[in-house]
Amino acid sequence: MTKSRRGNQSPSDIESPQRRRFLASAAALGVAPWLLSSLGEATAQTGSRQSGHQRRKLGALEVFPVGLGCQWKPGPADGTVQDYFASSVDRATAVALIRRAVDQGVTLIDTAEVYGPFISEEIVGEALQGLRQRVVLESKFGFNVDLGTGKLGEGLNSRPEHIKRSVEGSLGRLRTDRIDLLYQHRVDPQVPIEEVAGAVKDLVAEGKVLHFGLSEPGLETIRRAHTVLPLAAIQNEYSMVWRGPESDVLPLCEELGIGFVSWAPLGYGFLTGTITAESRFGDNPEQDFRAGVPRMAPDALTANMALVDLVRTWAQRKQVKPAQLALAWLLAQKPFIVPIPGTTNPAHLDENIAAAGITFTEEELRSLNAAVAAVKIEGARLPPPVLAMSGVEAPPGT
Repeated sequence: MTKSRRGNQSPSDIESPQRRRFLASAAALGVAPWLLSSLGEATAQTGSRQSGHQRRKLGALEVFPVGLGCQWKPGPADGTVQDYFASSVDRATAVALIRRAVDQGVTLIDTAEVYGPFISEEIVGEALQGLRQRVVLESKFGFNVDLGTGKLGEGLNSRPEHIKRSVEGSLGRLRTDRIDLLYQHRVDPQVPIEEVAGAVKDLVAEGKVLHFGLSEPGLETIRRAHTVLPLAAIQNEYSMVWRGPESDVLPLCEELGIGFVSWAPLGYGFLTGTITAESRFGDNPEQDFRAGVPRMAPDALTANMALVDLVRTWAQRKQVKPAQLALAWLLAQKPFIVPIPGTTNPAHLDENIAAAGITFTEEELRSLNAAVAAVKIEGARLPPPVLAMSGVEAPPGT
């Protein structure tokens, strides 16, 4: 497909029957009808802050306020896959979960070649057969993945020729002719960002990619990339547990008109209310990523329960689930933020989608923001080797 056939078109508008199904699903979860007002055609009442509208902008793209992150690897048995938190499902269930999300109005589907590697893209590609025109599809390149075998090597690889080969592989696995939003997964310290953006610009000219984004980049790298090829979105970790983007990345996105996609919006499950001070995640990060996350270590976990208690209290006050409260808080921070929670549970998927309808009054939001800011989170957000890949500035061009 050439760019002229697709251009910057948004996914098809959600039809009234779909919206009715979504509202019915949210009601079945016990979400009060007044929470869903932001999804209707009426404007917000004076004095209240909408957590989400029918669409949010990521550059020129328009999407539903809550997306879906699809991140799986081989499961413990044949025909199964598991997420990075030791939860496994059969492949058919993973496919059905994605289709359920789209049927309920979700339009942003996020994945990457390195998730698996390759498996997540294959599942997404299978799930979106017959639904492709209704979604904005995101994928990523940048890790040192052998494009033939899928073996993950050390370090990163954003050489232009590798990017182009990576995209060809992704298109095949995703069963599509274009990727709506392509991210550099992490900044390669060996390759100038101008070369990376130039390679993606070539792919845009060929119609294989429609928009460009960066994940966890340095601030100057954002500006330099945006000069070569306008960025649609920055994808960084952001949640009540990790508020780092508020100091610099979010203001820069606002300045340049770039959207912001929040990964780990529920803090690896920490904000769902299911983790306690006694929770343990084993000693093998290959099985459960949280085993290597400093802020999830026993001592830190005990100290960080203050935030869980806060979220639970506010969720009870708003008559919603803790995860919904956490997602709605994110949406209320800026109108260009779109979280992409992942899940293997259909009921949790429905809850996440319904979070798009929660509203806060201005007074509630000020009070909640102050309460969240008062909680000191113990422990780093990522294992040291992973954290070292965040905020990296690309080398100067030649």
